[in-house]
Amino acid sequence: MLRREVEPEMSRIKAYFLRQGLTRVKVDEYLAQNFHTAGYAGVQIVQSGLGTRVHIYAERPALVIGRRGATIRKLQAVFEKVFGLEGAQITVSQPDNIELNARVQAFRIARSLEMGYHFRRVAMATLRRIMEAGAVGVEIIISGKLSRERARFEKLQAGKVIKTGNVVDVHTDRAIAYARLPLGIIGVEVRIIKPEAAQPNITIKSDSEAADVVRLLEEAGAGQGAEKVKEIIEEGGEGSGEVQAKS
Repeated sequence: MLRREVEPEMSRIKAYFLRQGLTRVKVDEYLAQNFHTAGYAGVQIVQSGLGTRVHIYAERPALVIGRRGATIRKLQAVFEKVFGLEGAQITVSQPDNIELNARVQAFRIARSLEMGYHFRRVAMATLRRIMEAGAVGVEIIISGKLSRERARFEKLQAGKVIKTGNVVDVHTDRAIAYARLPLGIIGVEVRIIKPEAAQPNITIKSDSEAADVVRLLEEAGAGQGAEKVKEIIEEGGEGSGEVQAKS
C-alpha cells in the first residue's frame, strides 16, 4: 500500500521538475533569438513564494534593459503571458568573465561576420583573446559559404581541447551562433576549456586509502603512476591524515 501511495507523488515531482526545465529552455531560446546583438550569455530562473526572479546575463545589459526600462517591461509581460512565470522580477548583469563565456564569443564572431569582417581574421583574434584570458584550450569552427558558392568549414584550435570524459561536462563551455550573410547562413561553434580543468585535485584521506590507490594502479599496469603516488605519500609523511596531489 505504501508503494502505491509513493509512486503517484514521485510522478508529480518528476513532472514538476520537467516542466521547470522545459520552461527554462524555452526562455533561453527566446532570449538568444531576440538579444543576440546584446551578447546574450544565459539566464537563471529562481521561483519562490514571492514570485519568479529571472536573472539575465548579457555582454551589453543596456540593450536588454532598453530606454527607461521599456524592454524590461515588455519582457515581464511576455514571461507572464507566454511562459507562465508569475510575478516575474527581471535583473540584468554581465557574466563574471566575458572572455571565457562561449556564448558571448560566438555571438561576437557572428556579429563581426555580419559587419563584413573576414572570418579567419575574426576567428584568430577571438582565439588569441580567449587564450590570454586563461583558457586551457579553445576550438572555433566556422562553416558555410565562407568565400565561394560551395560550403565548407574552417576549424581553428589553440591549447588543449578536451572532448571526452567528465571534464567536458564540468569544465567545458560550448555555444553555437548563426550569422546571416548575402551568400547564406554561416554557423559558428565555440568550445572553451575553462582554467579549472588544468589543475585536477586528488585527495587521499588516510593511509589505508593511499595503499588501496597504489595497489589499484599497480594492478592496472600504471607503474609510473603508482611510483608517483608513493612519492607524494612519502613527502606528506606517515599519518598526515590528508595528502593532495595536483598535476
